[in-house]
Amino acid sequence: MLTRRDVLHDVLAALASSAALSAAGITATAAAQPRLKTAHILTGFTAGLPDAVARLVAGQMKDYAETIVIETRPGAGGRIAAEAVKTAEADGSVMLLAPLGFMVLFPHIYKSLPYATQDFTPVSTVGSFATLLAVGPKVPGDVKSLADFVAWCRANPAQASYGTPGAGTSLHFIGAMLGRSAGFDYLHVPYQGRAAVQDLIKGEIASAVMPVDSLLGQVQSGQLRALATTGPQRLASLPDVPTVKEAGYPALRDLTWFGVFVPAKTPAPAVERLNGSIQQALRTDEVKSGMARLSVEVDRSR
Repeated sequence: MLTRRDVLHDVLAALASSAALSAAGITATAAAQPRLKTAHILTGFTAGLPDAVARLVAGQMKDYAETIVIETRPGAGGRIAAEAVKTAEADGSVMLLAPLGFMVLFPHIYKSLPYATQDFTPVSTVGSFATLLAVGPKVPGDVKSLADFVAWCRANPAQASYGTPGAGTSLHFIGAMLGRSAGFDYLHVPYQGRAAVQDLIKGEIASAVMPVDSLLGQVQSGQLRALATTGPQRLASLPDVPTVKEAGYPALRDLTWFGVFVPAKTPAPAVERLNGSIQQALRTDEVKSGMARLSVEVDRSR
């Protein structure tokens, strides 16, 4: 069975080997390029974590462009934004900030996809984040652990549902893997952006698998109950919530990466310059503290 880790390795290998991501930094040719008047960062979802990350990083890229416009292009699980960047001007002025699932999962699960991995040049990884499995009022209050929830789902198959930001995302597959591993039918309900949160609070769905920042406020206020996070260790923002490994499901461990991509024919000097600007932004205190508030770990390895 093809695993997410297998295909993720392919893209990370491309990131590591790309001359555009040389650890030596920006070359003289790249550094000589003038600052752009306007640049655009596209994300494939409604306002939420990708949008927040894009704004944080763009705010510290003043050396790259006078103005950086953040555009949300929701729909089709993010594929609309990816297609728009694929056909954009290949001069470094238009880029896609997306979970790497756009490149490592979608080509393997959609028979008809309006783009291929080869249509893009990887520029840089930006950060990684764990996801959170939480339940709402549809689930009885005595369900306090992942084991309790699995038992409830088995006993109430017609109510065992979970929401995510979209079909085909890694969050979708985390839920599918939980249902398969634990032996119950776990109905996936795809939403756009954070819309699943409101239905979870209203009791329309039993649970959700979402980025931590999407659910953190509601968990802290007591509206929702957090059962497990998918990272390798507990989160500082949720120290009492176990990891999926601690909860007995180590196969669900998952970290989702955000990466920046540009059209495939973008010249190498432009890619290098963009990479250098992103890396410089990731070193700033503003980005590091902002990412921490979003429960995103900054990735400055590339």
